[in-house]
Amino acid sequence: MNATSINNNKKILIVEATYYDKITDHMVAGASPLLNDAGYEIERLPVTGVFEVPAACEMAIQAGLKDPHRKYAGIMAMGCVIRGETDHYDHICREASRAIMDMTMSHRTPIGFAVLTCENMAQAEVRADPAQKNKGAEAAKAVLRMIEVRRHFLGRKND
Repeated sequence: MNATSINNNKKILIVEATYYDKITDHMVAGASPLLNDAGYEIERLPVTGVFEVPAACEMAIQAGLKDPHRKYAGIMAMGCVIRGETDHYDHICREASRAIMDMTMSHRTPIGFAVLTCENMAQAEVRADPAQKNKGAEAAKAVLRMIEVRRHFLGRKND
C-alpha cells in the first residue's frame, strides 16, 4: 500500500518539537507500538520547539476541515521543556498547554499531550525512555481513548 492510498483517518499525526530530539525520539519509540497495534499509521511532523507545536497542530486541524482526506484520527503534541535560569520555561509550558487544550475543546480533536516539563535533562530522559516511565506510550493511550470517545458520541465506527 503506498502513502497516497492511505486515508488519514487511520493516521495519527505526531507534531514533535525537535529541540531535544533524543527525548522526542524516545517518546515516539514508546508511542509507536501502541498506535501501530491499534491499526494507525504514524506521520511525524518536526517543528523547532514546544512553542511551535500548537500552531502546527492547529494548521493540521484546519487542513482537515478544508479537505476530509487530510483529517487525522488524532494528533500527538510532543516535546520537552527543561527549566532554565529564567522564567521562559513557565511561559512556554503554560502557553503551549493552554493552546493545546483550547484546540481540543474547540475542535473536539483527540490530542495526546506528550510535552514533558522537567527540571533537568535526567528527569526528561527517565520520563521519555520506553523502558522507564514511557510517557510517549501514556500519551498514545490517551489519544487512542479520546478517538474512541469521539466515535462513541458521533455514533461512527470510523472517523
